[in-house]
Amino acid sequence: MDYEMVNGVMMPAKPKVAEAREIATTADGRDITRGFIDSLPLLPPLDPVLASRGGSYEVYEELLRDDQVAACFRQLRLAVVGAEWDVDAGGKKRADKNAAASLKDQLAALNFDGAFDKMLYGVFYGYGVGECMWGTDGAQTTLGAIKVRKSRRFGFGPQGELKLLTSKDPLGEVMPPRKFWHFTYGGDTDDEPYGTGLAQALYWPVFFKRNGLKFWLIFLEKFGQPTAIGKYPNNALPDEKKRLLGALGAVHSDGGIIIPEGMIIELLEAARSGTADYSALCDRMDNAIAKVILGQTATTQGTPGKLGGDEAQSNVAEDLIKATSDLLCQSFNRGPARWLTEWNYPGAVAPKVWRQTEPPEDSNKRAERDSKVYQMGFKPTLEYVKKTYGDGWEPRTSTPATDVPGVLSETLFAENSRPSTAPELLADRMSAEAADAHRAWLEQIRQIVDTAQSLEGLRDALLNAASGLSDDEIAKVMQAGFAVADLVGRFDARDGGG
Repeated sequence: MDYEMVNGVMMPAKPKVAEAREIATTADGRDITRGFIDSLPLLPPLDPVLASRGGSYEVYEELLRDDQVAACFRQLRLAVVGAEWDVDAGGKKRADKNAAASLKDQLAALNFDGAFDKMLYGVFYGYGVGECMWGTDGAQTTLGAIKVRKSRRFGFGPQGELKLLTSKDPLGEVMPPRKFWHFTYGGDTDDEPYGTGLAQALYWPVFFKRNGLKFWLIFLEKFGQPTAIGKYPNNALPDEKKRLLGALGAVHSDGGIIIPEGMIIELLEAARSGTADYSALCDRMDNAIAKVILGQTATTQGTPGKLGGDEAQSNVAEDLIKATSDLLCQSFNRGPARWLTEWNYPGAVAPKVWRQTEPPEDSNKRAERDSKVYQMGFKPTLEYVKKTYGDGWEPRTSTPATDVPGVLSETLFAENSRPSTAPELLADRMSAEAADAHRAWLEQIRQIVDTAQSLEGLRDALLNAASGLSDDEIAKVMQAGFAVADLVGRFDARDGGG
């Protein structure tokens, strides 16, 4: 390394080019957090729970037998897999679109949802591995299937390379590149290729729950039914005691006890207060399990007929579902999706697989919002209406016969089906035919006309409202205002004389 003098101190010289090497690697014993075993050809997981329980992921597999873990994790998986998936082109070129169409057809032909569901177990363990079964149709490389393998069959080398553990090679065989789709979940650094799955946080709640249930069952056994007691005289022989014990067994199949006459047996029960009991412990652990997996307890411990209480809890679950889906989709896009594109469409931008995990928007709330936006002076396009509310829509070209003849309306979202008063009818006509820049002025003019008591008052109100405009603009405003007043008067006269 070159050095230079800086302010009288020898310092490493500034590099002329950017340093491209990876320096803080986990190889060759450079990772002090792993100790001296870092130089081994197979990195062990840094999970402290696994380390204290023998280091095998079988410990975590046992957690899936818990009813709350199984229910909550199934809810997470089904929410992700139940969302519709799609493939978007990575760019606008023809090759980009062809690559996306080809990938979509291939995923539709295989059981993509099934493979996606099994890969989600990587979220539970910390990493997931799926083997890509490549083939060819004579012209292109194809993805025939994705076979998800058990995570604990694989490990990672010091360089992060994926290894298959076998009986012949317990330190692992290095797998060929672009053969396995694998991803890592959790973990606070990139130095842990095994990730940190949900199982690590679930271990202790499940452990305490199971032990609590065990002691609860013992409690029920002891106090749920009486224990038979037989008393024998002090001079009883061993055979007599044996016959007495046998008699107790005939009376009570679960056994009994024998004591000499005059002996007293008492049970000491610790005094306690409050409502703490075994059921409270199990409920507490179930809530902890639900929070670890779903981030909330509303969807698992909620009141019947409700989502569980708070809308905020539902939003937390939706955010976790979306984040989990995005993580897995991104890993697929960086792996198999990119590999297929580079093989079959060189130079094309790789497509993106994604899932629609957001819940559909309430159409009523959407319509109310669109109505308010329309009242602000903006109208939706026909394309937007069809995309938002479905097909079967077309612009209105005329009003019902009961309206004023010739009055047109562009209103697609209105509180009523048609205007009910003459000023509203005329303002609707003017709004439809006027330029967008004048819509606000026309609305203000309509309000002035409605409140004016005389032509002189109308004139003064229009002049006050038009302050700051040019003479030409003032003339247009005055002309429009008096035209509205004249039309309103004519309509009222006709309506009153009818």
